[in-house]
Amino acid sequence: MPDAPVPSKPVANTITGRDAFLRVLSDEGVVRMFGNPGTTELPIMHALSSAPQMGYVLGLQEAVVIAMADGYARASGKLVSCNVHVAPGLGNAIGSIYTSQMSGTAMIVTAGQQEQGHGLTEPLLYAPLVPIAQPVVKWAVEVNRIEDLPRILRRAAKVATTAPTGPVFISLPGDILNNEAAIDLGATTRVDTAVRPSDAALEQLARRILSARNVVMIAGPEIASSDAFAEAGALAETLGVPVWHQTVGYGAHFPSEHPCYLGALNRDQKRVRSILSEYDLMLCVGSDVLQMSVWSEVEPLPETTKVAMIGLRDWEMGKNFPAEIALRADVKETLKALLPVLKKLGGAALQEKAKRSLATLGTRNWSAQRAQRLKALQAPRAGEPLPPDWVMSRIAAAIPNDGILVEEGLTSATTLPAFYPYRDRKSFFGNVSGGIGWGIAAAVGVQIAEPKRRVFAVIGDGSAMYSITALWSAANQKLPVIFLIMNNGGYQILKNRLKLFHGNDKPIGMDFQDPPMDITRIAEGFGVAAERVDTADGFDAAMKRALARTDGPTLLEVMVKKVG
Repeated sequence: MPDAPVPSKPVANTITGRDAFLRVLSDEGVVRMFGNPGTTELPIMHALSSAPQMGYVLGLQEAVVIAMADGYARASGKLVSCNVHVAPGLGNAIGSIYTSQMSGTAMIVTAGQQEQGHGLTEPLLYAPLVPIAQPVVKWAVEVNRIEDLPRILRRAAKVATTAPTGPVFISLPGDILNNEAAIDLGATTRVDTAVRPSDAALEQLARRILSARNVVMIAGPEIASSDAFAEAGALAETLGVPVWHQTVGYGAHFPSEHPCYLGALNRDQKRVRSILSEYDLMLCVGSDVLQMSVWSEVEPLPETTKVAMIGLRDWEMGKNFPAEIALRADVKETLKALLPVLKKLGGAALQEKAKRSLATLGTRNWSAQRAQRLKALQAPRAGEPLPPDWVMSRIAAAIPNDGILVEEGLTSATTLPAFYPYRDRKSFFGNVSGGIGWGIAAAVGVQIAEPKRRVFAVIGDGSAMYSITALWSAANQKLPVIFLIMNNGGYQILKNRLKLFHGNDKPIGMDFQDPPMDITRIAEGFGVAAERVDTADGFDAAMKRALARTDGPTLLEVMVKKVG
């Protein structure tokens, strides 16, 4: 005889999808959500009204939302949430998500989606969201059952925060967010990647370094992300080797004032090849391997320079140039274990070699180069736009020791790293992808992440226009960011390259002169205190006033000479 049917009873302890979404995010350590809402995101906005612990930061366009969150996550080291609007909003955000992918930012991006089944009718704003996001994230998924929402969120957090870190995307249909069910919210998983190589691998690397005639060290972002400034400095000093910043310098990857630091490699293949030609071993510590931009017939790595690598991003290992030794391990833990092995195997001979090398590096390191640059600076001429080199030296002098620089100045700010010292791993943040518009918004996120440190954002006029609405968010949050917009009246980098690559000195579509931009008035329209400066005395006085103001953002529009 069949069992009698069980009488149906109301299920206790039910929760809506929208509330479960916020509760799981909070449990995963997310304390900030950056967003720009639309109709399909209203369920989340409704739930936020009863979740004050989730600080919501409004951006006025989706690319700005992602860039602010990117700056926040990079400066705080925390997982961050971004909520954008359905297909057009996700489309707006893709360029910024691409930048976050390049920088390895741990980020959960969500977009509201039309209710399941309703999408079949192809309503306004509809498109399949997962295929749009997939090329620029580690994982993309749509939630199809409310019971799966916590599991998907938990997996997304784990994937985003596991090295190599990066953004993930979740599509949230409206019915999933509004439905209610008794669901298991799950628990957090974090993968510990702070691992070191085996003793045998460490000894192999140490012996290879000691056997090399001339070693050069390339510093990269994993020195910062693993908090290994001290260990990287100790390695360079123990070996007495010169240190160069990797070719794309988008963060503070090594202390500038260290006696071994020579500066940053750039993306000029001929120059990089010339620098590396005197070394028979290039030790890449958490770095990319000579990433370039424009094509050149010249390979940046000489055939006589061999490669050894330490880091967690194994995709970079042997990607373009073979590595004799490639250790997939945490930089900090590896260097802590490697140093005593080097000292033991190298002994007194290594100490003496390092001492001689450090003496020679002292005449050409970053500090020596900066002193020469400052000595050679010429005062601005009355009635002319300010020389960018002079402006960069004054900005560097004005930033306090605990200040933070966010830079996307392209041509005008080229020399800023030669004047401004990276003193800790959070002292500088730059654009990794080359897609402009990141900097002015990222500065907002960095300042939210580091409220006790002053953020200085040096941005080109062309870059600023891509995300100028971020100024409103800075004013809305009452952030003391000092925005320094370098106004040279156009896309100067494109003009320079048009002339260099094609011999064409008559650019089309690269000037902002008809009519000229008044960035000061634009900023004032967003509620930001702003002024235009075009003299040396005026710049110094304006910077002094900006430093004194701490109850909101300040913008200085600096009229600079064209470079190139």
